Amino acid sequence: MPQRNRTLTSVTAVTGALTLGLALAACGGSDSGSGSGSSDGKASTQVTVYSADGLHSEAGDGFYDKVFKDFTARTGIKVNYVEGGSGEVVQRLVREKSNTKADLVVTLPPFIQQADAKGLLTAYEPAGSDKVGTADKGADGTWTSIVNNYLCFIYNTKELPTPPKTWNDLLDGKFKNKLQYSTPGVAGDGTAVVIKAMHDFGGQDAAMAYLKKLQANNVGPSASTGQLAPKVDKGELLVANGDVQMNYADQATLPHQGIFFPAADTGGKPTTFALPYAAGLVKNAPHEDAGKKLLDYFLSTGVQQEVSSVGGGFASRTDVTATDTNAAKLKEIMTGVDVFTPDWNDINTHLTDYVDAWKSATGS
Repeated sequence: MPQRNRTLTSVTAVTGALTLGLALAACGGSDSGSGSGSSDGKASTQVTVYSADGLHSEAGDGFYDKVFKDFTARTGIKVNYVEGGSGEVVQRLVREKSNTKADLVVTLPPFIQQADAKGLLTAYEPAGSDKVGTADKGADGTWTSIVNNYLCFIYNTKELPTPPKTWNDLLDGKFKNKLQYSTPGVAGDGTAVVIKAMHDFGGQDAAMAYLKKLQANNVGPSASTGQLAPKVDKGELLVANGDVQMNYADQATLPHQGIFFPAADTGGKPTTFALPYAAGLVKNAPHEDAGKKLLDYFLSTGVQQEVSSVGGGFASRTDVTATDTNAAKLKEIMTGVDVFTPDWNDINTHLTDYVDAWKSATGS
């Protein structure tokens, strides 16, 4: 399983393996889209995707790498891929609103809801989206999950024989300058830490009071969640935040990091929530039909069956049952974990308030 690079602050164009037009044998699902032509009525030969990082591998063997290559071989449509942080890809769409360049955007909640609220998406329900759970797609049809994923924490398995069990365990002095989580409001996974704390502690005030205490052990801000995993593996950190897809995929090259989910208190169940890679068709997309085709392809049965085997993630379609080794291990990781569903529209509405409260509590 390849290591993912999760840089959360900058958007860079990725060339080479992800902008291919190779005539290879097609693979993937049989129920991909069949539209023809671009929004200007001409046959489209390209599609541009702005995406949060995590599904592309620098080695060229990640989920996106394979899906895009196979899609090009199948349709002749080249995929132009632009990668950045969860919030940054949305901000780029805002800046380009009068001259739209992207056809699809893929980002994590609550940033996909933010894109919708800013009028950056147009409704399109891809083939197969009826098999995606209600919580993993927009009620108005503007976005749908293409890969499911969950918030997690990681720990150094050499230094810690067992992972911390509760949030309060993380306040122990042994974690001073050995604990770090990515920055809420900048990193999708960092924002998720605040959301989980608010759920587990029963509200904003209690969550912020806890995070204020935790700051005594926190190394400091980190714009990149992915950069924390190697530090945990080396023992520079004992604990950090992450997400299951990324950290499970990392274990092949970072063997000393284990995954855990802190509970609210002793005796309580560990908790988490879904952080799906959510895709939406960009409003006024220059290659709208090609964008629809790629969305259809993402949700085709064959591609969904590769989410675990290639990407180390969870299929979005509930009717797809993967039988590969990765799927079995991922199921084991999630056993006994209580999965709650945030009110993403409410979180998007109050996101600035939550981030400001976190900054005030932690002095960040």
